[in-house]
Amino acid sequence: MSDKLLKVDIKKELNEFDLDVDFELKTQNFGILGPSGCGKSMTLKSIAGIVNPNSGIISVKLNEEEVYFDSSKKINLKPQKRNVGYLFQNYALFPNMTVEENIAVGLSKKDDEKVSELIKNFRLEGLEKRYPRQLSGGQQQRVALARIIAYDPDVILLDEPFSALDTYLKDQLRRELIKLLENFEGFIIMVTHDRDDAFQFCDKLIVMDKGKIIAKGNTYDIFENPKKVQVAKITGCKNISAIEIIDDYHVKALDWDNIILETEEKVSENINHIGIRAHDFTFADKDDVNVIGTKDAEIVEMPFEWDIKLANGLWWIYDKEIHKHDFTMPEYIKISPKTIILLE
Repeated sequence: MSDKLLKVDIKKELNEFDLDVDFELKTQNFGILGPSGCGKSMTLKSIAGIVNPNSGIISVKLNEEEVYFDSSKKINLKPQKRNVGYLFQNYALFPNMTVEENIAVGLSKKDDEKVSELIKNFRLEGLEKRYPRQLSGGQQQRVALARIIAYDPDVILLDEPFSALDTYLKDQLRRELIKLLENFEGFIIMVTHDRDDAFQFCDKLIVMDKGKIIAKGNTYDIFENPKKVQVAKITGCKNISAIEIIDDYHVKALDWDNIILETEEKVSENINHIGIRAHDFTFADKDDVNVIGTKDAEIVEMPFEWDIKLANGLWWIYDKEIHKHDFTMPEYIKISPKTIILLE
């Protein structure tokens, strides 16, 4: 299915900002990452037909192309006519229906064999007669997914699927969801504000802020080289400073007591900030490159890391074992020139 394509190019006027989204999707697992209220869910609802853009086009091609929305041709299919499965944050199961009845809702005609197959594939055996209130969060999510898969959609939309779950359950269900959907041949789009969800689940990614796409590409590439200050923040970079360029490979970090740092990448004139990931510091000798003193650092112990704020404002996270509670602060730490992120 190498010719499959999902095209979204839409604009919509909103109270807070104007939504302006344009992307084409050929891969399966696609993510939209951004802070709350940036337009992520509005993009999903536009694809599903729940809300109407002011202009643009939404089309899906698997075997044949189907246009869901085209403002220039006055095409706007109703949600029921779009072959899209939408997994809502609260799963939207019918409370007065059992597990098997909820799954059967997704079928166009009665098919007990298909329902039984889905119950087996989604590991829901023994729960067929239970109601949603009798299920755990993970079980509810599996029922909702089975109901979506039942009608063989071209597109599955996942709206913050783990936002209401605790950390342990979230990690478990994230792996489970990847496995459950690995044989699905259509498109899967997940919107999330959680960088871990995006990093683990999505092959390709766009990053949104205030209705606009501010980065797009391979997920690994965006995290390794966010290029822009706001993208670095959204992907979890804890240290960002405005800079003064000294020469092609040296900058002065204005927010970290004007320390001079060497970069591996040439600093072009459009670069006005740098970023440093909090885990990227290592122990150092006084004469090493990019050395930073640790005098007067503030140390907070967490279960699996030491959370250290240096006197100049830099944030250092150093991994630890849970049963170890002593930490000898080195006199100096350093940052490798190759791990300094250049930002616009």
